Amino acid sequence: MAKDKDVRFSKFGTVSFTSLTQVNDFIDYLEQGKIMGTVCKDCGQKFFPPRAQCYKSLSSNMDWFEVTGKGKLVSFSTLRYGPTGFTDELPYTIALVDYGDYKVFGRIDPAVSNPDETLKVGMELSAKSAKTANGQLTYVFQLA
Repeated sequence: MAKDKDVRFSKFGTVSFTSLTQVNDFIDYLEQGKIMGTVCKDCGQKFFPPRAQCYKSLSSNMDWFEVTGKGKLVSFSTLRYGPTGFTDELPYTIALVDYGDYKVFGRIDPAVSNPDETLKVGMELSAKSAKTANGQLTYVFQLA
């Protein structure tokens, strides 16, 4: 009997480039309003986006941790051109936020007005789960 494919990851992002991953539980957490990364149980290395194996210890002994609290804005850029599938959402702002033990890359919440003037490197942001314009699961950064 054939086992059904776990295609939960096809629910993620504006355009889903893959439906099968080893970290599909990420989608279940997003549906619960949680943004999760993985941590290696052997060496403590944290990963976001989540990984199923640690490059440091070469272990697959991984666990989940929640991205919570505030991080510091490292860099951001407003995109005015995008690849097919993303053009309907232009312009949008992407950012890298440092949470100390790990960094998270993602979009700025579209509710942040005038991001080029509002955002300042070093300011605090927090991540929250969200949905894209077409109803797919995602996460965004909001002002802390």
